Amino acid sequence: MEAFVDSIVTFIEAHRAWFPVIMVLFAAAETTAFLSILIPSTPILAGVGALAATGALSFTTLWIGATIGALIGSTFSYWLGLRYGVTLLQMRPLKDHPEMVAKTQAAFTKYGPVTIFIGHFTTIFRPVVFLMAGMSGMSFPRFAIWNSLGCAAWAYVIPKLGQYGGDLIGLLWSQF
Repeated sequence: MEAFVDSIVTFIEAHRAWFPVIMVLFAAAETTAFLSILIPSTPILAGVGALAATGALSFTTLWIGATIGALIGSTFSYWLGLRYGVTLLQMRPLKDHPEMVAKTQAAFTKYGPVTIFIGHFTTIFRPVVFLMAGMSGMSFPRFAIWNSLGCAAWAYVIPKLGQYGGDLIGLLWSQF
């Protein structure tokens, strides 16, 4: 997986004109049910954040692209849950991981819509939290508020951690 992440970050560095579109696509994949299990977008966003630390890419463009992508993916997943409901739980890979569904249901019971915000930051919730919001019949305005906050925060924090790591490496490198 590390080689895959490195190749994507290298591709982004070489094709900067496509950078905003690539951020939208990877963030959408990370927050879309089923795809989030297959595509390691969080390490890519952190790696691109480290690249932003060098000044090669704009952090603001990264944040906006990742926010838009996260909104697209999570809203699509909400719609899937609303439209297809429990049928989705019988499909792979969710039927193979009932513990993810059970933990997400427990979190919804305990924390309510805050679970949507938290779901952006937790690997175990992300594949199913937006589906569960739709399945539960949560109103779209309520979902949209919590989801928008979560998308913007996630799209800022994950690459920013990569940027801080890149800054730290740059500082250490300059000392030698």
